[in-house]
Amino acid sequence: MGRQGKEDMKSEIELLLCCARTSLDSEKTVRIKSLLKKNMDWQCLLDTAVRNGVMPLLYRTLKEVSSEEIPHSFMKDLEELYNANARRNLFLTGELLKLLHLFEEHKIPAIPYKGPAIASSVYGDLALRQFSDLDILIKRQDVLKAGDILVSFGYRPQSEIPMRNLGAYLKSQYELPFSRHDGKIIVELQWEIVPRYFNFPIASLQLWDCVVKNGSGLPSIPFEDTLLILCVHGTKHLWSILAWVCDIAELIRKELDWELVMYQAKKLGIQRILFLGLFLANDLLTAPLPDRALNHIEKDPLVRVLADKIKIRFFRSAHSPGIFQSCLFHLQAKEHITDRIRYCVRLAMGTTPGDWALVALPPFLSFLYHFIRPVRLATRYGLKLLKHSKIS
Repeated sequence: MGRQGKEDMKSEIELLLCCARTSLDSEKTVRIKSLLKKNMDWQCLLDTAVRNGVMPLLYRTLKEVSSEEIPHSFMKDLEELYNANARRNLFLTGELLKLLHLFEEHKIPAIPYKGPAIASSVYGDLALRQFSDLDILIKRQDVLKAGDILVSFGYRPQSEIPMRNLGAYLKSQYELPFSRHDGKIIVELQWEIVPRYFNFPIASLQLWDCVVKNGSGLPSIPFEDTLLILCVHGTKHLWSILAWVCDIAELIRKELDWELVMYQAKKLGIQRILFLGLFLANDLLTAPLPDRALNHIEKDPLVRVLADKIKIRFFRSAHSPGIFQSCLFHLQAKEHITDRIRYCVRLAMGTTPGDWALVALPPFLSFLYHFIRPVRLATRYGLKLLKHSKIS
């Protein structure tokens, strides 16, 4: 019977944090061997690693440490998961290369984002990261053409967008998911990193002028841009898995132009978002930070407040935060009042497929969706808010 409760999981959590990296120093090796002598809940450790997307890193580190304290059955299960993940990653990467070749033939600029691209360029090994789908960045004007190519290659859109709403969809949304006919692969075409209301236009990074090919043949973007993009993506999703922090920690250990990183973050109004990602990597995974970044973090108490909220959730299998918690987190992550106002207005007024499904308006009346959405949101979430705010 495994041990239960948050307090009893301290050893498992510390062990996982020590292992969630691509290289070990002597201090971490000694600490891992010390932790392995404790009464470990191995199933809990395995489940937590898989849920947080760091199972491959756990396997590689424990195999390297090679301690007799690790149960043979646990290592066998972990190795099977690792090998299955590696095979899956190779399969997905092969498909990604085929799709990128198709896009290139049709003169559609495309950059793989997250998944295989991060595993290859940041970790240096496709097997060291868990990913389940393929994310491809393209330009907004190429979405329809790229979608047609995917359809001809055996994919289908996961949701049908009415032609009358297609223009609005491309403007208000940021991705269009496709699934292969056999259901084994999901491809997400993305023309932005996050929804429009988040106010992070990808065009501001000029990614298309900086693409290079890494050792696996995959196009990749500079580490400085990757760092900013992953910090924004992690914040959008409330840093729900530890693997995203590992990505930041591994990037920090690369040779970065920190002056450029800081300049771009300030220009884009995402300094707090950047420093949140950096602080999590430093605090949880001891990733070294330049003094300038540490000074900024010390001056912004909200970075630690947001980080504390995130760390509590990493090792709990509780339900995801609701829309109110998510919105509050996003607002706190923005340092400028104008960005907060823009976030609220765009979130409330931007139209979505849910609004279009509610009522089908002709194109000349499509502006009315901007008024329908607030009513729909108030109806859907207003009662919940009133219920939670009642004083018994």
